[in-house]
Amino acid sequence: MAEQQWQLDDAGAQRVLIQAYAKVDTELQRLGDKIPYIAEAGVYREDRGRDVTWWTNGFFAGMLWQLEQVQHNPAFIARARRDSDRLMTRFRQFTTIDHDIGFVALQTAVADFRATGQKKARQEALLMATVLAGRYNPAGQFLRCWNQPGRAGWVIIDSMMNLNLLFWAGRELQDPRFSQIAVAHADSVLANQMRADASAYHVVGYDPVSGNVADYPPGQGYSPQSAWTRGQGWALYGFVLAYQQTGFARYLTMARASADYFITQAERYQWIIPADFDAPDNGVLDMSAAMIAASGLVTLSIIDNDPGYRQAAERLLIRNRDRIDLDPTRDGIVQDCSGSYASQMDGEKNVPIIYADFFFIETLMKLAGYKYSLWALPTGV
Repeated sequence: MAEQQWQLDDAGAQRVLIQAYAKVDTELQRLGDKIPYIAEAGVYREDRGRDVTWWTNGFFAGMLWQLEQVQHNPAFIARARRDSDRLMTRFRQFTTIDHDIGFVALQTAVADFRATGQKKARQEALLMATVLAGRYNPAGQFLRCWNQPGRAGWVIIDSMMNLNLLFWAGRELQDPRFSQIAVAHADSVLANQMRADASAYHVVGYDPVSGNVADYPPGQGYSPQSAWTRGQGWALYGFVLAYQQTGFARYLTMARASADYFITQAERYQWIIPADFDAPDNGVLDMSAAMIAASGLVTLSIIDNDPGYRQAAERLLIRNRDRIDLDPTRDGIVQDCSGSYASQMDGEKNVPIIYADFFFIETLMKLAGYKYSLWALPTGV
């Protein structure tokens, strides 16, 4: 379909959203017990879905809870709850739980509780929030991210999205400790992870004893000093949400700067997003970065009453129209996603990956005027 034929005004976004809904409904009917991650040749692989500790395993349930707002579907609720029950078995392998418990909780238990009021879901969500809060290092004022030996002081930019679980728990329990931890972590990211040009380091290594910055270890970009594009998307959207959750002007200032950086780089690459903005071209793209950034840009446009940010979000989708597969006979919507610049992880090079579909659908819902958010914000914010 030609670029100019794909309009993303409110009505146009709704039309595309209905197509996406139909595709996800069809995918669900043939998934069986698989939790989707990567699609190969139009079929979802099962490998990561077997691993309840894998960080992306809540995204399909999150898509179902989002689409439940578009049209009620009991099968969506049943499947989302089945995934949630499966992922809660992660607590039997407690030492594998990391900062990404926020992603899992927000898209399963928190989403369920907010949509249905189920008490079981609330209890499980609060348990996950408490575990996340327990990762806080008061010396460095950060949440530990990964669990591997030697990484007790490592913080990755992805963590900004997980803070929303703490903000939700703080409101739900009327207990400021949760939001205090989230703010402290966000301030550490602001001070130590964001560069002068508003790009972000993927990883900051703190000394876990003193709390001082020790180094900038290699991450999923080309180099520690480069600009891994999905990380730039996490930073942009993460600070947009941090502002929404707190009203703190410093987060909005960084959100704008990060958005402007992403837009400038996207224009430089004709809106076809590579895996790293500051690296030799190795043919590896990451449309998940485009979808994450697009969702953050739409929300920033609403906050600032600035249509330019919405137009940039629309451009990211429209310019990559040929990478959006809405054929219901094939698994995976957003094509050309990659786990890293080097893409040495298992098959994660220029393929459909589930979290890109989640943010694509979320962006469409915003463009179509839906107010619902899985990031545990009050309705209508």
